[in-house]
Amino acid sequence: MNFQSKKIVVVGGVAGGASFAARMRRLDESANIVMFERGEYISFANCGLPYHIGGDISQRSQLILQTPESFNTRFNVDVRTKTEVIGVNTSRKCVTFVSNGSVSEEDYDYLILSPGALPVVPATEGVGNHRVFTLRTIPDTDKIIRFIQNGNIGDALVVGGGFIGLEMAENLRQRGLEVTLVEASDQLFSPMDPEMAYTVNQHLKANGVKVILGDSVQSFSETENGKFAALLQSGTAVKTSLVILAIGVRPDTQFLSGSGIRTNSRGAIIVNDQLQTNVEQVFALGDAVEITQLVSGARVTIPLAGPANRQGRIVADNIAGFDSKYRGTQATSICKMFDLTAAVTGLNEKTAKAAELQFLKSYTHSANHASYYPGASLMSVKLIFSPEDGVILGGQVTGKEGVDKRVDLLATAVRNRLTIYDLADSELAYAPPYGSAKDPLNIAGFVAQNILNHISPVCYSEQVKHLFQNGYQILDVRTKREFGHGRIEGALNIPIDELRNRLNELDGKRPVLVYCQVGLRGHLGVRILLQNRFRAVNLSGGYKTYKAYQESLGKESIITLKTTEKKTEPVIINACGLQCPQPVNKLGEAIGEAEEGEIVEILANDQAFASNLSSWCAKTGNLLISLAAEKGVYNAAVQKRTVTKESGSEERK
Repeated sequence: MNFQSKKIVVVGGVAGGASFAARMRRLDESANIVMFERGEYISFANCGLPYHIGGDISQRSQLILQTPESFNTRFNVDVRTKTEVIGVNTSRKCVTFVSNGSVSEEDYDYLILSPGALPVVPATEGVGNHRVFTLRTIPDTDKIIRFIQNGNIGDALVVGGGFIGLEMAENLRQRGLEVTLVEASDQLFSPMDPEMAYTVNQHLKANGVKVILGDSVQSFSETENGKFAALLQSGTAVKTSLVILAIGVRPDTQFLSGSGIRTNSRGAIIVNDQLQTNVEQVFALGDAVEITQLVSGARVTIPLAGPANRQGRIVADNIAGFDSKYRGTQATSICKMFDLTAAVTGLNEKTAKAAELQFLKSYTHSANHASYYPGASLMSVKLIFSPEDGVILGGQVTGKEGVDKRVDLLATAVRNRLTIYDLADSELAYAPPYGSAKDPLNIAGFVAQNILNHISPVCYSEQVKHLFQNGYQILDVRTKREFGHGRIEGALNIPIDELRNRLNELDGKRPVLVYCQVGLRGHLGVRILLQNRFRAVNLSGGYKTYKAYQESLGKESIITLKTTEKKTEPVIINACGLQCPQPVNKLGEAIGEAEEGEIVEILANDQAFASNLSSWCAKTGNLLISLAAEKGVYNAAVQKRTVTKESGSEERK
């Protein structure tokens, strides 16, 4: 290690800069380390800010990890808060800064740039109104909380459906506000592919958040009654008391103008694998740098706290004389929306296609732990993998409990170029409250193996229409009751347990597209057909994935709430712990025994319940009176409405 005394100037604290300074001091006690931070706080939990607003993190002090005083005491770092670096002169090796209104200079031997990113604020009319906020720092949080506490705030508009937007929608709802979320693209949570992310949309709606996709804010303005309104591009006016802008961030690097330090077109600092800039002895890290995407090799900007912390450590190692390299960011991330969790790692379909990579994919839906243990719920897993050797390129997981540990295992697999065979062979901890003897990731590996080895040829939801138009028979191997609750148009229903004895009902000269609810029975159906000289493919992810895909295209609305007066005391069904379509099956049985106009209430905790219930009511003519979600449990009320046919038309009694 190089212990020669050196002066190191760090621009920016929080995740990257503070991690660097702490690591540097542990490696070199003699270094003179000076840290400039524009704000008041050098080390705080910015990822926890929405949860302080919502009340889960009750004490503001819990967000502050280190004060300038405690950081100096422990690490002997000259911390200068409320000090903004406004310029860098790399030829003279000094920075220019402003503190208390005075402009000064500080020289350096090494310069570490960790300026972070700023929220994107569009040049929209009215965006400077006092009701419009962004969220990036503790003072931002303080302003939002004071505004809610001091005013008569009953509703809020969140603009943007990324991490901050989703977390703020949840936490503002948790404070009792009516929340509308507007997203300019056609999906929420863009790291996921649309058919997986649609669960997020569905879940927000079920928890009382109004979601508007494919629209953006054109202007903000005060209304005559003292309220505030956002006019959308579609012409829709959204009245609100509070606006949170969460449409992304940009690198905070304007102060580097004229320094000679290279940046890309978005202002991100260009670095090599040791996080060195093009200028000698100047390093950069965190949200402000352009790095390599681990899997695709693309040059990207990915603002995440984990990578920023690791980068700080790597820069310190290199200055201390170690040869340390940053291997790239794979974009592992996770987001909580009420009791739903969505998580991703590696590439999704969009980024794989952009990188012109060949890939296969698989969908599986499995219980998060042993289905016989109370509280089991369905977990959906999408794998992206190489068609050549099965190397896992990316993964996406949605569900309730246990999503975090599954995505972490997938993240480890992606970073170490493990394959679907490794996933199938993984020995994971099992006890009924935590998992199954065949974990959801084992099952994902098994299914991917069957695809790669051509044991079970598959097709995908986006191919169904094309295959049907090109002569494929569509075979639904679910039960008659499931078939009645919703099906692919044109499908023939032969339950899987009857298939061997009813093969004569299929045209042996035409290929068969087989599907079930989640893919398992479809796989068995394909194996039966292939061994009886049929050509057959299984619909990956089954009807559950197909339905989500169709809904992500706007083919079907999720929930339409209606109100009516309850005429009788309701029958109550507890279907918690059952996986769809079983809760809807139980509801159907109860409705069948109910009198006309009678109310049946049902409790369920499967994340697909809201969508399945809405479809079932639409198809059967029964009336969905209410649907609410609290602490992971849906509570729905359905009124029996008989449908009769008279003179070729349908009339509801």
